[in-house]
Amino acid sequence: MRRICTIAAHSWRALTLGTLFFASLAVASVRAEHSAEEPKTSLPLEANRTDDSVIVTAGGAPFATYLFHSGHQPVIWPIHGPDGKAMTRQYPFGEKLASEKDDHPHHRSLWFNHGSVNGLDFWMEPKAGAEGPQIVQRTIVVKDDVADDASICLVTTNDWTNAGKKVCEDERKVCFSANAEGRWIDFAVTVKASDGELLFGDTKEGSFGIRVPGEFDVDAKRGGQIRNSRGQLDGDAWGRAADWVDYHGTINGKPAGIVVFDMPDSFRHPTRWHVRTYGLFAANPFGNSDFPAGDPPQGEVRLAKGEELKLHYRVLFYSGERTAEQIGAIYREITAKPTDP
Repeated sequence: MRRICTIAAHSWRALTLGTLFFASLAVASVRAEHSAEEPKTSLPLEANRTDDSVIVTAGGAPFATYLFHSGHQPVIWPIHGPDGKAMTRQYPFGEKLASEKDDHPHHRSLWFNHGSVNGLDFWMEPKAGAEGPQIVQRTIVVKDDVADDASICLVTTNDWTNAGKKVCEDERKVCFSANAEGRWIDFAVTVKASDGELLFGDTKEGSFGIRVPGEFDVDAKRGGQIRNSRGQLDGDAWGRAADWVDYHGTINGKPAGIVVFDMPDSFRHPTRWHVRTYGLFAANPFGNSDFPAGDPPQGEVRLAKGEELKLHYRVLFYSGERTAEQIGAIYREITAKPTDP
């Protein structure tokens, strides 16, 4: 039976087609059912709604929590890898771990924003008590009626505001899945110039970001490494265009990593990467002047009212080691399929 849960930012309703299903429950629960065509290695997923989040589990184990508002925006934290390890930095959600730095508190696990939108900085968090740019979730739909692997998908609409005035909006489709390769988050976002002309400016501070766990920190010299699809490593990968970037190291002495794949239908594919050796991992299709010369130029984008653009990234959280050849093969496999999550 196809089940859809529609949730506003502060209220929600659970609906089914044909039959009312658990309408009185305080928590909406959605289970991804396997079909005969799905690979046996896929794990069953479940999404549970709370007042301020959607909690996703894989095979009954913690996977990820989509927080409707943290700091000044929606974020995903925590995120657990296949063996249960936390795959993003704990700070600033809690006390920093011994392996972590307490820098850049606006780096909240996994997020999407940009540092120059009509001249406003949505990358940084407003100072405590000050009004400033916010990304406010307006609606969310939790659904499992997806065509590809066993998945849970969240579809949200979000208003980008400043001092209570709307600047633009976006629609996000965030899909969670799990298979033999690891844990996956597919993140597709359409930015819409809903309220007038929109200018995404040329700055390195953007846009689809992850803060990796402290153990991966290349600067700490604990074995962390950055590599991209062009074979560039560590600092040489910063600001470069690539199909994918892998940020890996060890957690509690065991190898693990994160790969972000820039999907072919994403604006300005292959994107350039604001990926830093201290732990920031971001895809940025708008930065240009801050980045090294020699790659295809990017820069600011101006949208007339009613126009839109789409960004699309697929993230793999894995345990064990992966060679560049293995990651390249995964990229070819996932891009050979239809890209709509």
